[in-house]
Amino acid sequence: MANDDQEKPLAPKTAIQPFPITVDEELSMELRKQRKGFRKCTICCGIITAILLIIAVIMLILGFTVLHVKNPKINMNSVSIMGFDPPNVTTNLTVVADVSVKNTNVAAFKFEKSNSSLLYHGTVVGLGDIPRGVAKARRTLRLNVTFDITAAKIGGKQEFQSDLGTGKLPFQSYTKINGRVKILNIIKRKVTVTMNCSIAVNVTNGAIVDQDCKKRVLI
Repeated sequence: MANDDQEKPLAPKTAIQPFPITVDEELSMELRKQRKGFRKCTICCGIITAILLIIAVIMLILGFTVLHVKNPKINMNSVSIMGFDPPNVTTNLTVVADVSVKNTNVAAFKFEKSNSSLLYHGTVVGLGDIPRGVAKARRTLRLNVTFDITAAKIGGKQEFQSDLGTGKLPFQSYTKINGRVKILNIIKRKVTVTMNCSIAVNVTNGAIVDQDCKKRVLI
């Protein structure tokens, strides 16, 4: 009986083995990793898209304001005639036209060498050279265009005597300027400006009594 009262030795404890990861758990962990990666990718794409949209909006605003290329304006301010002695027009005349090129852009308007024609009843009686130049940003460039007129071409027209009777000689001028505007080496545009003017000259003193100019811009 004494042996029965003695405590029986405990069985040795066995080490607790971790539960093996099942296939479902591995798949769940992989899905979580993929969701995290997708979330990071979505955030990055959203940031990049937002930055691009902001840049696009800024460029659009600048395109309609600061970077918008405006058409230069050409004007004939005044005309003076030298050597005019009606009614006997025997010597050649010199006509000097004061022409201005107004540039309202934030960049310079550079134009090539061109010429202007002076006509009397459809016949070209004089040509004036316009040298190449630069109208600075938001500035107006003044030019003097000189025409050397052949008197025989005026006096030889059959309308000459009747024009003397009205006291006015009608002239037409045609001016064409080719140029370009370049802003920040990004926006470049070629512009052609033309101007047609009808001018009436007083036969008594050579003063300009009527002037009507029509301008056109070709892009």
